[in-house]
Amino acid sequence: MELNEEQQDPYFIVVRRSKKGLSRGTVGRGDAETAEGALVGMVYGGGGSARSSGTVKKQDTYPLTRHQAQLLLYVSPASRRLELLCNVQLFNAICALAQDDLVVIKHKKDFKSCLVKNLIQIGKKDKPGVLQMLGFELELVDTEHDILSKKTIPLRIFSAADIVQVAPSHLNTRQPLRDGIDLGLKRKTVSRINSMPALKSRIAKKESILLNTNGSDSIQALSHYSLEVGSMAEVISLNGLTVYGVIRWIGVPEGKKNCWAGLELDNEATTCSDGKFGTKRYFTCEGNKALFVPLNNCKPDSRFLHEIPKPLEPPSVTLLEDLNEDVPPVPEQDVMSHLVGRMRGIQGHFNSCYLDATLFSLFTSSIAFNRMFNRSADSEEGISHILRRDIVNHLRRSGFVPAESVMKFRKQLGCKSFATEEKANVNLISKIFLLLFPSDPEEFITLLLKHVLHMEPLLKIRSHGDLPQDAYTHQIIVEKNQVRAVPSVQQLLEMSFISSDLKLEEIPSCLIVQMPRFGKKFKMFPKIIPSTELDISDILHCSPRECFLCGHLAEYECVQCLMDHKLQPGKIKQYCSTCNTQVHTHPSRKEHTTHKLTVPDHFPEDAPVQRHQMQLFAVLCINTSHYVSFVKYGPNPRSWIFFDSMADRCGDDNNGYNVPVVRSCPEVGDFLSQSEEGMSTADVSQCSELVRRLLCDSYMCLYQRTE
Repeated sequence: MELNEEQQDPYFIVVRRSKKGLSRGTVGRGDAETAEGALVGMVYGGGGSARSSGTVKKQDTYPLTRHQAQLLLYVSPASRRLELLCNVQLFNAICALAQDDLVVIKHKKDFKSCLVKNLIQIGKKDKPGVLQMLGFELELVDTEHDILSKKTIPLRIFSAADIVQVAPSHLNTRQPLRDGIDLGLKRKTVSRINSMPALKSRIAKKESILLNTNGSDSIQALSHYSLEVGSMAEVISLNGLTVYGVIRWIGVPEGKKNCWAGLELDNEATTCSDGKFGTKRYFTCEGNKALFVPLNNCKPDSRFLHEIPKPLEPPSVTLLEDLNEDVPPVPEQDVMSHLVGRMRGIQGHFNSCYLDATLFSLFTSSIAFNRMFNRSADSEEGISHILRRDIVNHLRRSGFVPAESVMKFRKQLGCKSFATEEKANVNLISKIFLLLFPSDPEEFITLLLKHVLHMEPLLKIRSHGDLPQDAYTHQIIVEKNQVRAVPSVQQLLEMSFISSDLKLEEIPSCLIVQMPRFGKKFKMFPKIIPSTELDISDILHCSPRECFLCGHLAEYECVQCLMDHKLQPGKIKQYCSTCNTQVHTHPSRKEHTTHKLTVPDHFPEDAPVQRHQMQLFAVLCINTSHYVSFVKYGPNPRSWIFFDSMADRCGDDNNGYNVPVVRSCPEVGDFLSQSEEGMSTADVSQCSELVRRLLCDSYMCLYQRTE
């Protein structure tokens, strides 16, 4: 990790716990080092007092400056310290905050803009062995009035972990707040470091940041960059507050003459909408996040364009993760603040979008594969440990996986062409990679589950009554005239199984279904409805099934009745003995051939038949060889997010980097909550962009067992 300060202080934070060692996140000071490489010193408890002394392995710690140690010591619980330390860019910015800098905090489940006023020392100053903790005194910005007015509301002292965003600065005269000045205050527990001179902070000069001003040179220098739909932009409002978002629409709205832009903001604002401007809807997003402004008021997001920095890698990622720990998925209530935004998810590199989207789909919200990590016999540097530690745990813990971690994983998979960091010929390297490495999600999933996680095949499929065959995914094969013009995954799966005389031998823990296509570019159906629940009861072998007509125990199945327009076409037909006789006395069905079902022994005829459901947790989509994914992250029907590992790019092909983006898309949940008939007849042109992509570009649907 590259830090802004020289790390010569003896402070450290514990990042890995040994069997009898210190807890992860413990802050301490090393006074000496043994010949075996262990640090001898003291650790700090509540209030910054020295709690105990002891030894800790040096490889289980990460070095800190005194200032960083003081900031982290005020963060509670200790696990949050490591989360903050992982977010290198944010933590560096917090360490360099100056008076009157603008920050965003998470306060009472809401996001607030605040001004930094003072750095606060907490702890008994004159007591030996005490490392005073540091917090920030912040003032809430009244966004309804001038940001530079005196109408600010003082808040309590905040820790560094409460700050979720720091506004970028274009000024070089800022002086970071530090605790090196002895104020001589008599207060024993709290003191303000308020003797700093008046500083030129991020918002020091109002006239340099108003919309109707010619602006600063740094902003003007960005004006040659073009803006289009999908670009990340910033807008500086008349009250001086800089807001950030993604351009979702560009055009001339009703009642206006010039070109305007509709942005989906990072954070909510009370004066914003959900994509409507006036009475007309131009795009759809969460409420209070759509901002419409003249296009010439938008500038490229300076956080990514300013000198085009290379994204910083999290600090010693391999040390920040406990190899024996399974980090759970992000709780539903924390996804918006933890996962959604720019530089979130898995960062793409070269042609890695298929791999990024697949990994994001498999591991963001589902725990179906977690137990498999413990079965691997890999060493600590083995491929399954790299996947678990550097990708899965890091995605769930910090919300971001840098491209370097994915490249390390790809190299372990056997791609020798990426073993070099040379930039000589990117296109040639990409072509070599395509030849040496699978570039389809289904091939990658098989490789991942079989050779990395050492999993048994997910599916056991019996064909024509023969012995079951193993598979990791299922490719749907149907004729176009066998299903509706706009089929659901439920219809496609049942038709695929029944027409090919297939049955599942057992209920799978995970069912990965590949949509019918003629290659990547040619879709068999213009739209496919992803069924949120998949009923596999009627495609299970040797499982009790209910009669299609009366609901009693079924004994016969008829493939030819499948498309009978008088019997709900497209639905699997199985009958009890009585209904089977009655149905096939009809002249049009006398020639049908029924098949005797295998019924479990001693199953009571009048017993209720259990239905077996699987739940949709992710959808992989493809358009012009670019893969993205939709993930269901909680039980709420509207809990959907969209992920694109290469949504934007900063810099050129040689010196830039991809910007991954995760977007909340509750409109997807709203659409999928409709009836199947309503979804199949919906006008796609009137749907939001992401709903269209889900319906038109679906490539693979991922389901997990609900029991």
